Amino acid sequence: MIVTVRDPDILKTLEPPQVAAYLQKHGWHEQSRDGDKSSIWTRKNEAGEDYEILLALKPEVSGFALRMYEVMETLEIVENRSQIEILADLITSLPNMTLQGIVMQIHTPNTDKLSGEITLIGVIADKLRKIQTSLADKDYILAIKAYQERLPILCSGDLIKDNNAFILKNPHNLTLDELWQN
Repeated sequence: MIVTVRDPDILKTLEPPQVAAYLQKHGWHEQSRDGDKSSIWTRKNEAGEDYEILLALKPEVSGFALRMYEVMETLEIVENRSQIEILADLITSLPNMTLQGIVMQIHTPNTDKLSGEITLIGVIADKLRKIQTSLADKDYILAIKAYQERLPILCSGDLIKDNNAFILKNPHNLTLDELWQN
């Protein structure tokens, strides 16, 4: 199945320095730069065909999401990988998202108040991934219940990728997934 990433809100979260580092790591070469506006990257594929990427460097410019869509399209062709796999490598943050997950681990709670770290497993960019977060009060109690009863939860927050680890910052609206409740 071919998945195309077209959501401008997701494409706008891609950070040009992260994309440039990805390109360099995957054999692309920066050929030219138009100040702080854009840069042109080139690479040959395995068949020796030349490809070019115009990397927009200013996320606030109105055509930024379209340029990132074109980057994803070209990378899909050159790398022969799905856009969703490439996106998983490029994501550094997804603000204000809701994810569904299963609480896999309750870490030792804090001794001074009702709170603690938990590890969820949920789908991010079409793959099951571990997600760390800190919860307090009723959200922490609900996470313990979900863990004990193996119920999926829904939780909103800002998803951050730090190295290859995902962290849910500012978690809120934690609920048990109603589809699984009796």
